[in-house]
Amino acid sequence: MSTFNRSIAFLVLCLFGLTLSGTASAEIKMGVVNFQKLLEDAPQTKTAMQALENEFAPRRRELLTMQNDLKARDEKLQKEGAVMAEADRAKAEKTLRDQQREFSRKAGEFQDDASTRRNEEIGKVQRYLVTEIQAYANAQGFDLVLGEGVFFAKGPFDITAQVLAVLATKPTTLPASAPQTKAPATSTPPAKPPGK
Repeated sequence: MSTFNRSIAFLVLCLFGLTLSGTASAEIKMGVVNFQKLLEDAPQTKTAMQALENEFAPRRRELLTMQNDLKARDEKLQKEGAVMAEADRAKAEKTLRDQQREFSRKAGEFQDDASTRRNEEIGKVQRYLVTEIQAYANAQGFDLVLGEGVFFAKGPFDITAQVLAVLATKPTTLPASAPQTKAPATSTPPAKPPGK
């Protein structure tokens, strides 16, 4: 069992122990969020993915054009190769191989760049969603909101739909920078008078 799952199990046992012991005078308000569903259905995710699609569309079109051109050149070489002079055919084959290598290199770079950018954007959305879950839970008076590691939760505990409803009212583009959590105010001790 992973450390995370053991921690969740321990936390749940402690919470149930507190509620049963009678030392807790008020009920604990708990909720469950299906984070994967939240990530898939949040309008902010859809906006971020559309922005990525737009960002990489020119390179995707360039690669498709290059791929179609290579296919046409290969078909032409297959048809005309038998009647071409040996030197011309060898030159055409070498040119085609070089262009195929260039296409493979560009396609690999495209995949790497697209994957890196997708991970960056998903990370931004995930951080945003966590802050929104925390804000919702705080505003609604939840004491505990669980995510991963929950195998069953009764309907009233699952607050995914409510958080999604709040997200639908927010701008679909993410803020330029992640919201900063406020540090607790610390009180400074009064200055001692001189000579004491």
